[in-house]
Amino acid sequence: MSSNSLLLHDENQGAVLVDSGYGSHQAQTLALVRHALISQRMPSLRLIVNTHLHSDHCGGNALLSQHFGCEIAIPPGEFDAALAWDQQTLSYESTGQSCPRFKPDHVLRPGTLIKQGGRQWQVLAAPGHDPHSIILFEPESGILVSADALWEHGFGIVFPAITGEGLETERGFAEVEASLNLIDTLPVRLVVPGHGPAFSDLAGALQRARKKLDYFRQNPERHARHAAKALIMFRLLEVGPQPQANFVESLLKTPVHLAMWRAYFAQVDAQAWTKELLTELAHHGALKMSPEMELSAH
Repeated sequence: MSSNSLLLHDENQGAVLVDSGYGSHQAQTLALVRHALISQRMPSLRLIVNTHLHSDHCGGNALLSQHFGCEIAIPPGEFDAALAWDQQTLSYESTGQSCPRFKPDHVLRPGTLIKQGGRQWQVLAAPGHDPHSIILFEPESGILVSADALWEHGFGIVFPAITGEGLETERGFAEVEASLNLIDTLPVRLVVPGHGPAFSDLAGALQRARKKLDYFRQNPERHARHAAKALIMFRLLEVGPQPQANFVESLLKTPVHLAMWRAYFAQVDAQAWTKELLTELAHHGALKMSPEMELSAH
């Protein structure tokens, strides 16, 4: 569940890495980047670019920047929070996720360019999944780095919509729609999403994403349930195998998990609802539940 990381080469000025994965995978990310730099005879890593600051996209920043001495560029909106390492504003406290502290150096302002390898990558605002997210587009090659604004079969959790507040919910879904419409105007030949394989059928992906968006807009509780299960899987992949009782207890102390329960599912006991989600995930093969009641990601 670490994000995809894209290494942009430049034999003269050094490479640029777009997104750096989970902190729990940072040693592997460092090894992969070092191998790629050596195999392509790149001098070093000069810059890390984050499409947004969810922990699965920037968890490797600290180790990579320390190892290579490179700078970090992040989207506007959370630059001050990252400088102060305000984990509440950065969502790490509310989601129960962890991210090694790093220091940002530059703001990625929409409308600017990242010049790399003789190409000019356009920085475009793409809120929805995250209010501050950006995407990157290189018009000569037609490559779109879509982050979590568009996947081959949907898009990332719409975080503004998961707490059940009417105006925030609709704002989040409206921002997803606006980002999909923006992507639809670009002459894209290949999409590199935040998760999953690269794909070239932009029209098909947009059609599937809009269908999913319409369904979630009409059924916001289904989106919340989907989000709750996705966040459970992210947590389990980060912490590793856990006794079910301990894992359930930790979820019931996680603010965003409780917020979704209160907003949409409070007619059911919180512990019973949490266990129901785990059972569904096990039934669909996303996680394994041993006879000793230990949970692990499949």
